[in-house]
Amino acid sequence: MFGIVKPIPRPLREELFVAPRTLQQLADLCEADETAWMEAAAELVRRGQFDEIDTASLAKYLTDMSKRDRREVESRLIVLIAPLLKWTRQPTQRSGSWRTAIIEQRQELDGLVGQGVLRNHAEAVLAAAHAKAVERSAAETGLDAAGFSQDCPYTLDDLLSA
Repeated sequence: MFGIVKPIPRPLREELFVAPRTLQQLADLCEADETAWMEAAAELVRRGQFDEIDTASLAKYLTDMSKRDRREVESRLIVLIAPLLKWTRQPTQRSGSWRTAIIEQRQELDGLVGQGVLRNHAEAVLAAAHAKAVERSAAETGLDAAGFSQDCPYTLDDLLSA
């Protein structure tokens, strides 16, 4: 009853592709179904039909993606640093969940930052992420935030390699 779904052969896929014909139709598609809009834009790029691309929506989409990636890097830094701070301040209460959180966030962050712009962003927001992690750790442990290091004791390389 259920078989393996085979991809549509390229010539047939191209015949089935019907791009919106106006920039307004592309903009409307972007608002209605972002995934369909991305597929339509990608197909226009593959075909070299650059004049038909909704550049305003594309620019907005790429900007939003960049902001999302930057937010994710900062969030992962916070979620990585918080259990490290607790690990240091409460050695007798170390838990498997703290260790798991540290490993998971380290792995995810390592996959995000690589060598490019997101690495530079991670280094730029490290101090702010540390301050937020201190606030979280203090709230979770009931310890005074002043008891945590106010300066981030870690470099990005420390966080990714420990």
